[in-house]
Amino acid sequence: MDRRPAHPQLPHGLDRPGRLRRLLPLVLGAALAGCATPHLPQLPRETPPGWQHAPADDAALGPAPDLHGWWKAFNDTELDRLVERALAGNLTLQQAALRIGAARSLDSRTYAEYLPEAGIRTFAEPVPDNSASYFQMGFDAKWEFGLFGRAQSHARVTAGELGVARSEAQAARVSVVAEVARTYVELRGAEQRLGLLEQARKLAQDKAELTATRQRLRLASANELAQTQAGQASAEAALYEPRLEIERCRQQLAVLLGLDHAGTDLVAAGAPPRLGSLRIASAPADLLRTRPEIRRAENEVLKAAGELGLAQADLYPRLGIGGSLTYAARVIGHTRLSDADGIVTIGPAIDIPLLDWGARQAVVDARDAALSASVLAYRQAVLEGVAEAETALATLQQQSERAAALARGIDGLASSAAATVTLGRLGLADGLDRTAADNALLQARLEAAQAEQARSIAFIALYKSLGGAPLPPPEPAAETGKGAS
Repeated sequence: MDRRPAHPQLPHGLDRPGRLRRLLPLVLGAALAGCATPHLPQLPRETPPGWQHAPADDAALGPAPDLHGWWKAFNDTELDRLVERALAGNLTLQQAALRIGAARSLDSRTYAEYLPEAGIRTFAEPVPDNSASYFQMGFDAKWEFGLFGRAQSHARVTAGELGVARSEAQAARVSVVAEVARTYVELRGAEQRLGLLEQARKLAQDKAELTATRQRLRLASANELAQTQAGQASAEAALYEPRLEIERCRQQLAVLLGLDHAGTDLVAAGAPPRLGSLRIASAPADLLRTRPEIRRAENEVLKAAGELGLAQADLYPRLGIGGSLTYAARVIGHTRLSDADGIVTIGPAIDIPLLDWGARQAVVDARDAALSASVLAYRQAVLEGVAEAETALATLQQQSERAAALARGIDGLASSAAATVTLGRLGLADGLDRTAADNALLQARLEAAQAEQARSIAFIALYKSLGGAPLPPPEPAAETGKGAS
């Protein structure tokens, strides 16, 4: 009678050891697939189909400025020169370039953490009874496989950091070009305003002299003379504002160009830049590609997804292989130094998390919340970009209409001033009448100049909101051999 113990009945299909061995790789693969890198969330890319405040007759406004050279619409060679100098010498742009280089260095070596590593170590150790001392030298090697999505998540983090650095550099270019253009427009506007105020001061002086003559002839009262003299003092005091503005703009341009002082040759003499009729050749959806704040938010999502993947990978074992070659020799004792022995060890390296009281899961929950927040931040960046561009478009439209209306008013005042000169030759108007007509025309020109400056600044703000800036300089070619991206 056979008295061998009976084998327990296995489920159908697993009653043969061969089949079980064949199924083990499939089971392990399914487990690894369940712990793969989390998918990137779908970013909301809904934007309006068109601009609400775009010009109605868009085709009749002429060509649209190039997004990467929009400041050339002013057709001002001095402005073009300043922008080129700022792009080459601005310290903020140089800092941004260095940050890109640092992020690129880390991103290009992401794969190195999951390649075999080797090192050498030496140390001396006495035996417990202090009868001898051993000198040891060893070669260590290890190779972590980067399973459970660890390698790909690490690559996402470094790629996101590189993308953030690139978007910050582009944002710096957008800001620097816009600030150079704005400061240049303000400088030219202050110079023009100073010239007009000098004429106003001369008119106020002439009026005061005429009133003094009339007062001596008993044709004007002392009160009228005092009023004209007060007006002359106010006209002289008004000169200080544009002078201070000119100095501020010059110093600001020097900083933007990376210069330690504003030399006399910083800006050549010239007239204020003028804009013609313009149109916009971009749509709200283009902001997803051109506006650096949106690109930064997109890279923040990529980085947050990688950090979540790393946190999830920490829930599972770290798997790899390691080995060492160690030599030991007794340096103090009865054995000669040359009597050295060596030993080789090699085997799997496994680090399995067991009990951490939920600390790793808490990190996963925190990273998951951070990823959701980054998606909302991306959506917020899109909404803010569209709103800023719409506001800039509306401002440009209103400032253009205001400048056009003031320009029409100058024509009427110029005709009135010319008529006053004619009446003066005929003896029908005196010097005070001519002074009053000239002063009214001068004040209208001052207001029109400020309106034209405001229109130019609104144009600059529009292209800043669109992310208009020169293309970034070419980067070095990516190194080959890079791991998961």
